[in-house]
Amino acid sequence: MNVSDYILSRGNDTAPALFHLETVVTYAELRRAVARLTSGLSARSRPEGQRIGVCSENSPFFVSAYLGIIRAGLVAVPLSADISAESFAKVVRDAGIRELFVSRRFHRRLQPWAEMSGVVLLVEGDFDISPIPETSASGFSSPECSLQHAARNSENAPSSLASLMFTSGSTGAPRGVMVTHRNLESNTRDIVEYMALTPADRAMVVLPLHYCFGLSVLHSLLAAGGSLVLNNQCMYPESVLADMVGKACTGLAGVPSTYQILLRKSRFKQMQFPALRWLQQAGGKLPNSFIREIQEAFPQVSYYLMYGQTEATARLSYLPPGRLKDKLGSIGQGLPSTRLAVLKPDGTAVTPGSDEVGEIVAFGPNVTLGYWNDPDETARYFRAGGLYTGDLARVDSDGFIFIVDREREMIKSGGNRVSAKEVEDIIAELPEVVEVAVVGVSHELLGEAIQAFVVVTEGAVVNPGQIMTHCQRRLPAYKKPESVKFLPALPHNSAGKVLKGELKP
Repeated sequence: MNVSDYILSRGNDTAPALFHLETVVTYAELRRAVARLTSGLSARSRPEGQRIGVCSENSPFFVSAYLGIIRAGLVAVPLSADISAESFAKVVRDAGIRELFVSRRFHRRLQPWAEMSGVVLLVEGDFDISPIPETSASGFSSPECSLQHAARNSENAPSSLASLMFTSGSTGAPRGVMVTHRNLESNTRDIVEYMALTPADRAMVVLPLHYCFGLSVLHSLLAAGGSLVLNNQCMYPESVLADMVGKACTGLAGVPSTYQILLRKSRFKQMQFPALRWLQQAGGKLPNSFIREIQEAFPQVSYYLMYGQTEATARLSYLPPGRLKDKLGSIGQGLPSTRLAVLKPDGTAVTPGSDEVGEIVAFGPNVTLGYWNDPDETARYFRAGGLYTGDLARVDSDGFIFIVDREREMIKSGGNRVSAKEVEDIIAELPEVVEVAVVGVSHELLGEAIQAFVVVTEGAVVNPGQIMTHCQRRLPAYKKPESVKFLPALPHNSAGKVLKGELKP
């Protein structure tokens, strides 16, 4: 099955699929827009599997273009809306992009870059879409009809590429992750199942749709027949919260910085959200102290702590909300279709309940094909049918996984291996702290010294000594930061993840 048909097959024709500003797009309208775009793409001869870019803010245009490309048997390549000229040229060159859908908002900025790279821009509102009868959208109505809309959607569709998702991922350098129709369908089914999503669910989407977490929210809510509120105002949290109330959102998905900002720079905890049923958090570890705050403020709301990687489509594991209190700090266990192993360097599994640490290795239909045009990096991280994540973890006696740190972010100070996440968690216990990032910096005697970068609430009076004293009370001496620096904000990418590399001298 072409995964776009699966995603759009359940929603009732008259039900809302997308909310954006003052616009409401029903399922019938969205299916029609995707079918028309598919028809327009199929009208011109394009090789099966050709990569086509999409660069847009969160909008119905992005959703239609993304799903239409996939439905036409082509490969969608979402680009960050704040992409630089250098990154644009690299992605276009690496992916072999010749055409790119762009929203009117970013057309002028991308035009000169596109001309230099030989890319044709398909501008929002200007793309020549061949007219088709409205009934053509009925191909979405049942899986049996899903392959009939275009000849190129053949028996091989499940194993064919649906998208290239560019990420630094496990490699530290931007690579295109090859995501298949099967990957997307399997991961989406698992998320719908473990979250018990229904047509009554409505998600507030502040995560960018070019990011695998944002796309997983899109896939799962539409596949459940639910709806999404597309919002591009994450820098104005009060506006987002008001929109959640006004649109009766049942859920919100965010990375750690999303919740840190809401808890420290908005009235989130003081507000009432009558329809709110769940919160999703992935994209890194939110300190336990913040999770406790959320639980105390919203005891009736299910908090889904999740773990994943772009190389695994989106999600790998989740911690059931009912286990949050007794397993706080754990990423839970693998999804229904995913098996997670924690392996020592010799390939044997760590002993549950011990202090042994190993690397998380994932197996399942959500594990992607590897990196586009990069067999060496693919062979390094995708081995023996598994994805070697680069995340170090231990397993408790009940089989729940606790991440120690990423191998790349372990700090080697004075002969000791220090987890940056552990130090960040301790500093985040202070109520004045909004965000903290801990990195290792070059040191003549220690090899690496521990340095903490801290953002505090506006007007808070906190000095480095207070941070150091708190760490001294809670950590062994060798884990205490050598220095603390206060910043007005930490550097983030467009998905909200902290860019630690920019903090190192």
